[in-house]
Amino acid sequence: MDSMDSRVERLERRCRRLQGLTFSALALAGLGLGAAALRTAPSQPGELVASRLVLSDPQGRMRASLGMDAAGGAGLVLHDGAGRPRAMLGVAEDGSPRLRFSTNEGESLAELTVYSDEAPRLTLSKPGGVELFAVGLQVDGSSRLELADADGRPRAILGADEHGSPGLLLVDRRGQPRVELRVSPSDDASLRVEGRDGEVFRAPGIIQ
Repeated sequence: MDSMDSRVERLERRCRRLQGLTFSALALAGLGLGAAALRTAPSQPGELVASRLVLSDPQGRMRASLGMDAAGGAGLVLHDGAGRPRAMLGVAEDGSPRLRFSTNEGESLAELTVYSDEAPRLTLSKPGGVELFAVGLQVDGSSRLELADADGRPRAILGADEHGSPGLLLVDRRGQPRVELRVSPSDDASLRVEGRDGEVFRAPGIIQ
């Protein structure tokens, strides 16, 4: 009959073998999960396919990230030394590209977006997100430049319609047009000025 010591020794060897098999299985499972995260789609030799990539500095702070957002857009975000997002280059799900620069709090200061492949728009904002300047082209070929006050209300609008005819509109704080200067497609010029008391000056007397 085996001694108690020999039976304990055989039991310990069996436990060590089971532990080794368990650790091997866990390692293989971890490799499988890592491969699934990186290879979300078939790739060519030399390609790396991933849903998100992150670059960090020697202190472990995130400095850049490339990935997809919840709406299906793709973007590259650059972070400052404190890990705050400051610049973004992305493409929305509908294909509209966008370049944006932000404050420390993530509020947009400057943004360039292209809509419908032919309608770019550039905006400049103050901290707090209020747009003070905007210029863009419309799908119909017209253009528009807006200057706003501190509350984001457009006060001066300069533009040209789809025929290239220019116009300038000055607006008061209530949003009412006070000065209109236009040149028609037939090259006729017109001016309209409205005072606070409701009096209107026109030149020429009849606006085409």
